[in-house]
Amino acid sequence: MSVLLLQLAGPLQSWGAASRFPRRSTESAPTKSGVLGLLAAAQGRPRTADLSDLAALRFGVRVDQPGTRVRDFHTAHHQASGKAMPVTERFYLADAVFLAAVEGERALIERLHAAVRAPHFLPFLGRRACPPARRLDLGIRHDTGLEGALLKHPWLASAWYRKQTTRTAPDQLPVLLDSTPDDPPGDVVADQPLSFDPRHRRYARRSVRHDAVPRPVEVPEHDPMPLLESD
Repeated sequence: MSVLLLQLAGPLQSWGAASRFPRRSTESAPTKSGVLGLLAAAQGRPRTADLSDLAALRFGVRVDQPGTRVRDFHTAHHQASGKAMPVTERFYLADAVFLAAVEGERALIERLHAAVRAPHFLPFLGRRACPPARRLDLGIRHDTGLEGALLKHPWLASAWYRKQTTRTAPDQLPVLLDSTPDDPPGDVVADQPLSFDPRHRRYARRSVRHDAVPRPVEVPEHDPMPLLESD
């Protein structure tokens, strides 16, 4: 098995698992369906494409910088009639940074890695209005599993966040993982994508295990696209 690591960082992110019109919520961490949608788009898959190979990947995410939940209101008009549509209430995570990982067969992971490096469709962090502010690609790990990859990678938090939380930053970082058959029952969420077809989106349930890993002391030496630093 191999693991593909992704850096999910931007001014705004939104990862809905149970959003309903007119209220569009966000989870506190990236969802499996959202990250697999990003990978499918990077490969150029149509929304009607088979997702069984992607859905079989094991998914995990580490919360390196939790961000702040913010609320916005969205107005729109119907394209044909010009009639005003109902106002929607939308939630986002501001200034959050996550380390996401998918584990699977080496050949598939390498194809996904190539797609992330040269995406067919531009990636976004849950919604089209949320572009990434740093590079997504953090490479492949062939020498460790999902848990090991999330444990060992350097801390991705922004410099301003590390500076502000020098004394208050937790010693451990939250981790959310796809449960294995040997794990005790976890949280059940309807976040296993079966189809992204806009005419009939379908999601199955998956079990999520909550854990934590020691906060790495090491940080990346270089960040070619850092978030804006605060004073």
